[in-house]
Amino acid sequence: MKRLILIAIASLVMLSSCEAELDVAPRGVLNEGQIATPEGAEGFVIAAYSQLGNDEINRPFSLWPYGNVRADDAYKGGRDPGDGQGFHFMETYTNIRPDMWEIDGMWFHQYIGVRRANEGLRILSMLTEEEYPLLEVRTAELRFLRGHFYFQLKILFNRIPYMDEHLPAEEYKFVSNVELSSDELWEKIADDFEFAAQYLPQIQPQIGRADQVAAYAYLAKTRLYQAYEKNEQHQVENINFERLQQVIDAANQVIGSNHFLEEDFANNFLTGGFENGPESIFAVQFSTNDGVGRGRVNYGTMLTTPQGIGCCDFQKPSQNLMNAFKTSQGVPFLENFNESNLDFNLNTVDPRLDHTIARPNVPWKYESDVMFTEGWSRSPQIYGFYNSLKENVKEDEYINVDPFYGNTKPRIILRYADVLLFKAEALVELGRLDEALDIINQLRLRAANSTERLVDANGTLLANYDVEPYIPGVNITWDQETARQAVRFERRLELALEGSRFFDLVRWGNAEEVLNNYLDIEATRREYLSGGMFVSGKHEYLPIPQNQIFWSEDRYIQNPGY
Repeated sequence: MKRLILIAIASLVMLSSCEAELDVAPRGVLNEGQIATPEGAEGFVIAAYSQLGNDEINRPFSLWPYGNVRADDAYKGGRDPGDGQGFHFMETYTNIRPDMWEIDGMWFHQYIGVRRANEGLRILSMLTEEEYPLLEVRTAELRFLRGHFYFQLKILFNRIPYMDEHLPAEEYKFVSNVELSSDELWEKIADDFEFAAQYLPQIQPQIGRADQVAAYAYLAKTRLYQAYEKNEQHQVENINFERLQQVIDAANQVIGSNHFLEEDFANNFLTGGFENGPESIFAVQFSTNDGVGRGRVNYGTMLTTPQGIGCCDFQKPSQNLMNAFKTSQGVPFLENFNESNLDFNLNTVDPRLDHTIARPNVPWKYESDVMFTEGWSRSPQIYGFYNSLKENVKEDEYINVDPFYGNTKPRIILRYADVLLFKAEALVELGRLDEALDIINQLRLRAANSTERLVDANGTLLANYDVEPYIPGVNITWDQETARQAVRFERRLELALEGSRFFDLVRWGNAEEVLNNYLDIEATRREYLSGGMFVSGKHEYLPIPQNQIFWSEDRYIQNPGY
């Protein structure tokens, strides 16, 4: 049994006040004074952590439909476009409606996390450090978690209502979603991570708790998004250099910590002794055989299990993504990678391909006796024969939650490589190109050294792998524009299918150009994508859910275009 702190709580105590005859409180109802104890406070902190894993197949907090399928990394998959139809609409930018439950559910359950953090912070404010020596640390943890939930809401919906622990929950509905500007919202989120970075320990005694390094990593990520200042049509009007320097400063705190790159890229996506390794900065923990039903299984990625193992074959890597891993003289085709489909008999490839994408006649998750075949795909005539690998596990590590198959591998939210690329991106935009080059080449060298597991039963490499560092004047011209292309391309190769691609494109302001070009070409390969079109100024964000507009009594303003 894993020792995890992110356990599901059977019920939360109800906060209530009652003015009744003789001031006798109803039975079974506790007031805030009764639960403002160290034990009660711990319960609220655990409740907030618990919400990190309270997703399910139709609103996964890993964001695979929202960040991968909505981008150029993956097709929806499944039986056909009608299976999980809401995700098909998001994939093609057609018929996306405010009343879609995939959108409403994501909003609602992220705000559950916000409320749990706020309720916990209010209870903590009633205690003293003498009563509760962990007061400062637990307060910082809750502010970290609140920052996380708000960050997710911001990148999904943009203009969102902001409530903190000083506002009673019954007044949430009176807060407008346009009360704060976009920059003011980012500043609120950054404030939580700055507070957490100041008061969290560098290392936590329990796996799964946020620590100082995680706070600095999230602060770097927040400042990077904030740096790209946009107009009302979501076009980048300015890149704020002060914010970029803040990205570098926060990233340096992570780089100087006890975290570092895994020796082998594969280690990040394996179970057992590889879980919560040196590259994992913050991850959601899961469990089984813990005495609670089936355990704390990861429901959010169940749909992406290949049909050859169980169900349901969603998140099928795109041909566009496959082509991105082609190399020539060890470097990627930054401009024309998608002009022809990858041919393993002709092309050299980046080894990260076979750590990211399962393809026919190649071992599944490095198991030489378990071959991934065309028969593992559910609807290859629609979605092709590839499957995503990173979130999946070895065949005997799945847990049958009929009809689905889950696993307990931690879901990494922040990893060290991501932070390196935050810093490299900031350095490129500041014109400090040589410093950025060193960082990008660290990742390329790690990729080149990650081929040990990529062999068949005879020990033969699965492809002709070739990755080289960038050498200015030899295999690349290292000016700012090319460096910008290189760091953005490196993000795609390194973080493919980890939920960030769409949000990267929106941050950079080139989503319309990239995604419409993708749809034009990919529709010739996958007919079901015909008619898809990204509309700038609209599709960068999801609509504000109609249910939430009703709940706010029309205080919420709908996002443009919906």
